[in-house]
Amino acid sequence: MLTPMEKLTPLTPLNVDTKESRAKETASPEGESIFGAIFRSAIDNVKETDAEFKESQYLLTTGQLDNPAATMIAAYKSQTAVNMLVQLRNKAQDAYSELTRMNF
Repeated sequence: MLTPMEKLTPLTPLNVDTKESRAKETASPEGESIFGAIFRSAIDNVKETDAEFKESQYLLTTGQLDNPAATMIAAYKSQTAVNMLVQLRNKAQDAYSELTRMNF
């Protein structure tokens, strides 16, 4: 029950950098910033991997899962997604605290 990995896409397009293109890149159609979209994506990834892990646990405990290793893989994926979200949060906090210490 493993799903194939999705193709990685760059965070910013490789086009000419102008004021207009930077303004378009920093806000999505809903008005959310790129950083907000990255965090939203990480949160959604945590939710998806957690749901996959819980489903795998249920199937294992009810005897419907043929491969018990799939539960351990799902657990590792869920743990990795949570760790990545925590690291994103920590880096954002570090960046914010660095910005607050700057003298203008």
